[in-house]
Amino acid sequence: MIQLEKVSKTYWMSKENTIHAVLETSLDIKKGEFLIITGRSGSGKTTLLNLVAGLTRPSSGRVFLDGQDLWSLSDQQQSLIRNRKIGFIFQFPSLLPSLTALENVVLPTIFNADHVKEAGYSRAVELMETVGLKDKPNAYPRQLSAGQQQRVVVARSLLNQPEILLADEPTSDLDEQTETEIMDMFQQIHHVSGITIILVTHSTQLVRYGSRSIHMAGGVIESSVNN
Repeated sequence: MIQLEKVSKTYWMSKENTIHAVLETSLDIKKGEFLIITGRSGSGKTTLLNLVAGLTRPSSGRVFLDGQDLWSLSDQQQSLIRNRKIGFIFQFPSLLPSLTALENVVLPTIFNADHVKEAGYSRAVELMETVGLKDKPNAYPRQLSAGQQQRVVVARSLLNQPEILLADEPTSDLDEQTETEIMDMFQQIHHVSGITIILVTHSTQLVRYGSRSIHMAGGVIESSVNN
């Protein structure tokens, strides 16, 4: 489903300071995998995730999604692919404080036609139940715990029924019990929907949740293990 061919990403900070965030890395990700990417800060794991998403242009190499070379497409075509096929969960919840939990979930459809928005609200209600927040549709972010806010973000990322879910350190700000709850939820969503999940974390304790894990260091993949 996703293929990286000898992909590198280099940042030229100055003549004396060049950062090789990802270095000639090849990776195949099959449809329906739950891939966990681990590594220390600066190992290249988040850059790799952004390359997979088409958010970062590689300095060299190619990125394919369903056989399409992402960087041979126009900006509009890339945006359509990201909107239709990929759901994003970033490290911090980034909810709009003036909107309720339900309104935050339905936000991706807010500028669509009325019939699309109506369908979006209906699906948002279902997703609030899926992530365990059936009783919180009218709560504002400030009224929710960190774990509940992250659940809202997960629901929002699933609104457009993406084929791929990308999560960057989604549990880094959570306590141990809440982290377990969130990871159990990811695992359940994966089991029920068969969605492809790629999750980046610094915690090696989370690799047990995935179907495969890779470990990065110095911008390269050091190991790959099937669970």
